[in-house]
Amino acid sequence: MPRWRKILYSVLLVGAIVAGVALTTSLLRRPDTCADGVERIEDECVGVNGDGYDFGTPEIADVARAIARENQRIANQPHVTVAMMLPLQSDREALRRQMRSDLQGAYLGQRQANEGEGEPPRIRLVLANPGQAYGRQAKVVDTLLRMAASPEDRLRAVTGFNLSLAATEAAVKRLTENKIPVLAARISGDRIANEDRPDGMAALKFPGLARILPTNNDAAQALANFNGERGRRNLRTVLVYDKRPDGYNESLARAFSRIKEKGPAGPAAMSFESPSIDEPGSTGNQFTQTANNICDSEADTIYFAGRTLHLRIFALKLAQVGCENRHYTIVSGSDAASLRQAMTEKDWDRLRGDGGRAKVTVQYAAPAHPEAWTTELTAWTKNYTATHHKKPSAQDLPQYLTEPRAALDTLRNQIRATRREGIALGSTPNLDDSRTMLVYDGLLTIGKALHQAQRGAPESTAPTREDVGRQWSLLQSRHRVQATSGLICLTTGGNAYDKPAAIVELDPGRKGEGTLKFVGLGWPTGKPQPKNCVIPSTTP
Repeated sequence: MPRWRKILYSVLLVGAIVAGVALTTSLLRRPDTCADGVERIEDECVGVNGDGYDFGTPEIADVARAIARENQRIANQPHVTVAMMLPLQSDREALRRQMRSDLQGAYLGQRQANEGEGEPPRIRLVLANPGQAYGRQAKVVDTLLRMAASPEDRLRAVTGFNLSLAATEAAVKRLTENKIPVLAARISGDRIANEDRPDGMAALKFPGLARILPTNNDAAQALANFNGERGRRNLRTVLVYDKRPDGYNESLARAFSRIKEKGPAGPAAMSFESPSIDEPGSTGNQFTQTANNICDSEADTIYFAGRTLHLRIFALKLAQVGCENRHYTIVSGSDAASLRQAMTEKDWDRLRGDGGRAKVTVQYAAPAHPEAWTTELTAWTKNYTATHHKKPSAQDLPQYLTEPRAALDTLRNQIRATRREGIALGSTPNLDDSRTMLVYDGLLTIGKALHQAQRGAPESTAPTREDVGRQWSLLQSRHRVQATSGLICLTTGGNAYDKPAAIVELDPGRKGEGTLKFVGLGWPTGKPQPKNCVIPSTTP
């Protein structure tokens, strides 16, 4: 064989080896995908998908497919994309059920926004999983930024956000810094919020952020106002708080400590420390000592600043302590809305004790409750009739009660429509825990902002991110959002003005499963929202 041919073969062989190595390296480096747009990182599926992928969580499979079908239905109509960002995987069954409730609200809100306004743009909804405790949010935010810049995706808002954590704050900050509007449906911590000033201006730490849930400070004030109106002025209270860094716990503890007590002073605040949101750690042992200390004091009301998992453990420990003829009321924040789902039959028995009388009752400021509007309207009408000696006309009824009731009727009609159409959502939406209602209201709010921003523009053009973000502070007065959780009227800072808190009590009763009872509305300002939800010039 000629020498030149040997050299040629050698060169070709080396080239083939190099190409093979490069190909193998490329294949090895290629990310392992769970689905289109979703990468497998260790044991999590992180990313963005709107094609019906369930992120390995069977509880949300049906509703994820329902969202995909709605996306397909509006695919050929003028539309923009909205991302629902929240953790979508968990080993805990209770958390997976909560995810399903959240996504049911998102789907029903998407339907209503696409049908109710009657005008483009429609909403294409995608699910964004940032990993457990938002631990991989940076990768997901990278994707959302690309989608916002894409003329095909046209991402115009991000919603969800159900945990007030440092990682959540980082995600919201980066999104808003890049002019992507964010609507936080279930964040109650005070840190992830813009500050409204008394002069009507706002300090915009997160420009483009809107919140439809009262802050922990507002919720605590609503609780205090509610109990004050009921005449409970001689309470002896004690604050029990989690020292673990957590925006929700910190702001709730701060809010409770600011409440001006009417009754005699109770014992000093008592702390505990949990390992994480969803791990008990040694909190059971800590709570045994805390409960003994409370038993030796004269306190009868405990303000609890901690997460639902630890609240349940604390309530059960308090019920176990041998304090004779003592009844305790534990008062907590919006995270407690998930407590009932975590209770077992044995837990209910422990809360009521041997005599069948409740030893511990848990009261909290829920974001919403489906019985609120009918119950409050009945009470309002009874009082009006007694005062005016006649029944009120439809015009006399307060819109802060009638409009949310109408919105709740619309949501229930959407639930019935899905059933008629044979659309499975994994379960019949349970409105009692407020999750479905709040996320539904969030999609309604985004839908209204989109349509307001689009008004007057050609259908072929989508509103810009900036145009949508500017709408938040305009959604008040005539443009208020008639939502199931109460009227949403947003301030200059994007905060819900005087949003009512549904005060509910988890009562073990005398036997069987306990009940979640609506007991009244609490208002952060101490009085209902003004007519037409016109925000006064000086906010409290």
